[in-house]
Parts: sequence; structure tokens; C-alpha cells
Amino acid sequence: MVIAKVTLVGVPYDASSSFLPGPAGAPPVIREALRSDSSNGYSESGSDTRAPGVLGDAGDVDVGTPEQMRPRVEAAVAALLASGSRPLALGGDHSVTHPIMRAMRRKHPKLAILHLDAHPDLYDTLDGDRHSHACPFARIMEEGLADRLVQVGIRTMNPHQRAQADRFGVEVNEMRDWDDAQVFAFDQPLYISVDLDVLDPAFVPGVSHRESGGCSVRQLLRVIQTVRANVIGADVVEFNPSEDPNGITQWVAAKLVRELVARMAS
Repeated sequence: MVIAKVTLVGVPYDASSSFLPGPAGAPPVIREALRSDSSNGYSESGSDTRAPGVLGDAGDVDVGTPEQMRPRVEAAVAALLASGSRPLALGGDHSVTHPIMRAMRRKHPKLAILHLDAHPDLYDTLDGDRHSHACPFARIMEEGLADRLVQVGIRTMNPHQRAQADRFGVEVNEMRDWDDAQVFAFDQPLYISVDLDVLDPAFVPGVSHRESGGCSVRQLLRVIQTVRANVIGADVVEFNPSEDPNGITQWVAAKLVRELVARMAS
């Protein structure tokens, strides 16, 4: 049996979304674009992500209820890590990152996160739900699942989330301070979490929370391509196909997945 260097795992879950449902339908739509003959499998660095042994697919997790989702996702990611592959999760809403990081932390005693998002997702609770998609990084940092959390593209900070960022020592890079020349570097193995709404909605209309003033696809690709780190896992979350009638966001998501695969497999 050939173990792929990187393995996709779908997490079709959006029960922790706070506004519009829909991200649960994203994994098969991203796969469709990723495998389409309209493009080849090469990354911009020249890596063939469709070459044998590069990219596998573990299918979708049977997420069940919100209470069942977290242990099931954690177990699915742990199994991939035990096989020697690096997981790339297709969400789903952003709450799925918390159980993923539980599995990642057990494998990696040292671990950093690069979180690309319009929102810091640091609420202690939202609408009475501590596992809302607005809360995963509060849970991650509370549980000590990362040694370093760097957030990029943020443009919705409020006083509560600023206090949370200070409490957890989060390095917040707000969109208003974006520097095209900045290169992020990490000594620890790195997990990259991409919420598609880090991008300006002109590029990704298919998201539930459209926050204007975001980065371009090219700017986001540059962050992924230039980050100095050993990238050992990733997710792409918050794609809402029901808000993407022309398929624009679908193709952006597939492009990002391909570039992440190239980084993780190198």
C-alpha cells in the first residue's frame, strides 16, 4: 500500500455556523474542481500534485451530531497521521479546526498555526456556544494545542477579541497593516488554516460572512508560497457553495488546495 504524502479528508459540517448554513456542502465541490480536466495538477512551483503517491483522499468523515463531530474528526486525523501522511482538511465551518488540532498536537510536541482569516475566531462563546465557528482558536489556545498562533488578514477585531488575543499571546496581523513584502517564519512545525473569507469577497463571493477589504488571491498565494516552515497540515474552510452560483469560489478553493499540497509534499 502506497501512503500518499498528503491526504485530503472532508469534514461536511456546518452546525456550528452562526449565520448562513452551507459550508457542509463544500468538500465534494472542491474535489470536483481539483480533479477537473480544465486544469492540470501542477502547482506554481512546478510540483505535480497528481503524481502517484503525492495526494490521497480519505473521503469524508461521518460527522454525525455536533457532539459526535469533534471526536470523529479527531480520530480521522489521528489515523492519517499514524499512517505517515499529512492531513489537508476540506471544511466545513471553522469549528472543525479545533478537533483537528487535538490530533495534530498529539503527533507534534512543538506546533505553530498560521491562521488566515477576516475574523480572529477568538470569542470565548458566541450565542451560548463555546464550540461555535467563532470560537475555535480560543479553545485551541486554552488547551495548549499550539505554541504559537499567528493570524493574518484580520479586519473585524472587537474589544473582547482583542482582550482574548492579549490573553493568549496571539500575534495578530490586521489587514489594514498588510505588507506585501512580509515573509512569515516559524521554527516549529506549521499548520495552516485558511478561512476563505480572508480574501476580499470580490474574489470569493461563496462565503457566509463577506467582509470587504480583504487580500487578493495573489497576495494569499504569496503568503503560502513564501512562508518559512515545515508545513505538516492544513485546512481550507468556510466555503459556502450555495452562495457561489457561478463557481468562482470553487476554483479559488481548489487553487489554494493545490498550492498547499505542494508545500506539504515538498
